[in-house]
Amino acid sequence: MLIPAALERVITAENAAKLKCRLLAEGANGPTTNEADKILSERGDIQIIPDVLCNSGGVIVSYFEWLQNLQNYYWTKNEVFDKLHRMLAKAKASVDETQKKYNCSRRTAALVLGISRVSEAKALRGLFP
Repeated sequence: MLIPAALERVITAENAAKLKCRLLAEGANGPTTNEADKILSERGDIQIIPDVLCNSGGVIVSYFEWLQNLQNYYWTKNEVFDKLHRMLAKAKASVDETQKKYNCSRRTAALVLGISRVSEAKALRGLFP
């Protein structure tokens, strides 16, 4: 497993072909260049968890904290982990379903989902909710 977790653009066209892992979990924001992403997709031997999906746990838990503060009600650690696990499992399933539907990479599927959800929300709520 390879986890680039600190810097952007560390997986490049120059080193993508040399990676020796079966799973690439992008803990950093944008660690893989577009050129490297194409190389990795063509290789087909590395499963990629794109940054937008891999990094979502911290954002989700921050959202949970916001909800709890609004309600002045606090969940146990186990409740937080359970809710987080369910949300991440649902997100992974949605990304995998979109990947199959459009025959694209996980990264593209995650971006398609994100953009479509923001677009739908804007259409329903308007520019300023």
